[in-house]
Order: sequence, then structure tokens, then C-alpha cells
Amino acid sequence: MALILNIDTAVQSASVCLADGDTVLKTLVNPVEKDSAAWLHIAIETVLKENKLKPGELNAIAVSAGPGSYTGLRVGMATAKGLCYALSLPLITINTLQMMAAAAMEVSASLLCPMIDARRMEVFTALYNKNLNEVHPAFNLVLTSDYFNDYLDRATVAFFGNGSKKAADIITHPSALFVDVQATAANMVNLSSKEFDDGHFSDLAYSEPFYGKDFHSPSIKKIY
Repeated sequence: MALILNIDTAVQSASVCLADGDTVLKTLVNPVEKDSAAWLHIAIETVLKENKLKPGELNAIAVSAGPGSYTGLRVGMATAKGLCYALSLPLITINTLQMMAAAAMEVSASLLCPMIDARRMEVFTALYNKNLNEVHPAFNLVLTSDYFNDYLDRATVAFFGNGSKKAADIITHPSALFVDVQATAANMVNLSSKEFDDGHFSDLAYSEPFYGKDFHSPSIKKIY
């Protein structure tokens, strides 16, 4: 078992989760969507103290690395890297959209489509199957009514996340399911634990958040 501190500041409310392997020991969520930087360090200190642990007893730090809020991503990555440097710990980076998909595993749908609002009719999104494998990799999309039809014609797709609210206004396919799913750092636990067990660590010097690229609406590939 590995003691891993999981950090998410990419979605609406910052959160931290201390886990021993796949077992969640403590999760804290910022009750407001602002001041993540000030809240984060106090939250980390709290989860360690409540479990009678010192920072040096951790085995790794995991961080939700994007896409998401530009400022939030910088706060989370800077905090995670600072702790790793100070404590000589490995860094694990988790795709934010995959973390969100992990929060939706109980939803009755074949495919999971997390969406992060990027203003206007733009979202950060991806498609995952119920094994959390990518069916369509993370990308930035200008929403259209028919973009996901090739998938929706074949399977039920669950859309969730704060970007899905505007998608619900234009995607009317009968196989589209819109659900309320709240993701936190606790949903990183199984992902970060597996990365640790597999020895998949990020380069501490060169790791940076995934902010996304130019928004587009290319022809979707039939890869499901």
C-alpha cells in the first residue's frame, strides 16, 4: 500500500484526498469556489494531522493536471511539485476528465462524457468506456447538436460536468443521458494508486498543466 496525497484544483471546488492504496482515509472539499490557493495548504495540513501523519511519511503526490481552470491548474501543479521537491517524492499527474469519469462509474450508460465549461459554447471533453479507457481522447470542442451522433447511434452516452448544462440545450438524441456528477480528489484514488503500482511517474522538472489547445469541431472518428 502507498500513502498518496491527491490534489484537485481543476474543477469548480478544490479538494484534497489522502489515501492508503485504494482506501480513502480523508477527503476535504473547499466549500467555496474561490481562494483555492489559501485553502489548499491548510487542507493538506488538516488531512495529515487527522491521520497522525507527517508529510515525510507520504509515498507520492498526485495532482489533477487538466484540462480545467487556468489559475486552478497552476495552483494545484505548483503545490504538488513544491511538496515533491521538498519531500523527495514522486509526482503523479492525472487527467482531470478521467478523474471526472471515475466519479460517474455507477451511471447506467455505456460511455462516459465529462465536460468542463470553457465559456461561450466551448467545452473541454473526452469519451471513456466503463473501464475508464479513452474512446475519444481529451480535446476542446465548440458544441454542435450532432457532434456525438456516431457514438449515440450505437450506445448510451452519459454527459456530466459543468459544461454539460449547455450541451443539454442542443443535444437531443434519445441515447443522450444528462446526469449530475460531482467529482473530487477522492475520484483520483484508484487512478493514482494504479499509476504508483505501475511506476508511472511524471517528470518533476518538466511537468506542466494541460491547458488545452484551440477549440475546433472536426469530423468525429468512428472508433468505438
